[in-house]
Amino acid sequence: MGKSSNRKNGPKTDERNPDGTFASGNPGRPRGARHRVTQAIEAMLEGQREALTQAAIDKALEGDVTALRLCLDRIAPARKDSAVSFDLPKIETADDAANAARAILKAVADGEVTPLEAASVMSVVEQFRRTLETTEIERRITALETAK
Repeated sequence: MGKSSNRKNGPKTDERNPDGTFASGNPGRPRGARHRVTQAIEAMLEGQREALTQAAIDKALEGDVTALRLCLDRIAPARKDSAVSFDLPKIETADDAANAARAILKAVADGEVTPLEAASVMSVVEQFRRTLETTEIERRITALETAK
């Protein structure tokens, strides 16, 4: 397509960079914009949603495994994660985070939590440690500036 083609965004579209990415000035599709095909399908389904839902439910009740799976996926979707419960020491200083990490490691070793759950909890502990550390640094800087 040359620059002479009559595209809606033709004049705004720059050439591509050597690495194949779009050059600056080409923002792409606006956030939230939907494809024409999606819009057409939504227009066709307008007013039919309840009937289609009821038809899927009826098929599921008749024993259609695919329809049953569809209905169950909407009613009770697979959980992305779950609550983790185990003893974790109180964390009030950055040093306490090391004790928390030991407790998490022990929980994994004892089989109380899975390694994936432990990694998620450790991520939260690390973020909290960073927050504590940043707060402590800010407190020290303020004290030094006040002492001047």
